[in-house]
Amino acid sequence: MAFEPKSIEELARKLADAVPPGLAALRDDLERNFRAVLQSGLARLDLVTRQEFDIQAAVLRRSRERLEELERRIAALEKPPRK
Repeated sequence: MAFEPKSIEELARKLADAVPPGLAALRDDLERNFRAVLQSGLARLDLVTRQEFDIQAAVLRRSRERLEELERRIAALEKPPRK
């Protein structure tokens, strides 16, 4: 999953803004470094989008419902016949 560049840019900017005033000359360089570190670190994570997660949750829910239905049918078939 790729993160929105806007989010990474915003976070890198906020980190650079937190740099003490005495290091303002390094601010642009630090912002670039923050951005690179964030992109690299986030790229290594095995993440999915919210949409992908919701789709898989729906598939799992349907699978569980189907499994429960099949378990009920098997239980009904395994009951001894009434005399």
